[in-house]
Amino acid sequence: MRAREERIGLNEAVFREVNERIENLAETFDLSSEMLDLVCECGNADCVQRITMTHPEYEELRSDSHQFAVYPGHEIPDVERVVDRRKGYDVVKKTE
Repeated sequence: MRAREERIGLNEAVFREVNERIENLAETFDLSSEMLDLVCECGNADCVQRITMTHPEYEELRSDSHQFAVYPGHEIPDVERVVDRRKGYDVVKKTE
């Protein structure tokens, strides 16, 4: 079970890094008023779902390093819980 949790965490970290780079590029090209087109940050390495949110929503999400944005229904209940449902995505928080 521990190896599975580590794999899920690694997958989420990779997707988070991709999204942070997307946000940085948007800032570089002065697109802060545009919606961010991000990848689902679920633990499934094969996931190809996209989610959109504003820059302020993304910053709020990132204010807690245990939170991730996932496509609705992509939460993994034994390692995380949905803490907020938003238009087009859910916010999950890692359980400890």
